[in-house]
Amino acid sequence: MRRLAVCSLSAEGFAPYGEVLDASGPPTNFANNGTIEVYRDIAGIDVAADGGRVCLSVVRARGRALPFRIDVMESHPLGSQAIAPLGTASMLIVVAPAAGPLDPDHIAAFCTSGRQGVNYRRGVWHHPLIALNSGGDFLIVDRAGEGKNLVLEKLVQPLEVFVPD
Repeated sequence: MRRLAVCSLSAEGFAPYGEVLDASGPPTNFANNGTIEVYRDIAGIDVAADGGRVCLSVVRARGRALPFRIDVMESHPLGSQAIAPLGTASMLIVVAPAAGPLDPDHIAAFCTSGRQGVNYRRGVWHHPLIALNSGGDFLIVDRAGEGKNLVLEKLVQPLEVFVPD
């Protein structure tokens, strides 16, 4: 089995796949007499293809531990998909570029801080949600509507995702 090391999630490292959702930088502006910091327009939500519409969901995921075996990846060809914790749950993010068919040699893995989410661009290959440790609730923003917006591909050779020493 191939092994894949996990990296910390950063905006720069994740840029080929989408945007990191977090509030770690300076706010874009303030509201309510300065009592609210606003981080506006932090992700490109892309769901309008073929008459799609925004779909907002909350999911509860059980926590899992590393190392973790990956044997399938998915892609959403008609829209982006954003996932963010509704608490402090961290996630394992496993992704590959959107350009064409899944290339197992270009899979990357990231671990969120528990205060970060991600927005996968349209067509980016990724593993379904993996909550780490105790798990938690997550907000998902993706596409609803006509058309096939889920492609699953089984890996010929599974990957073991691990945290390097």
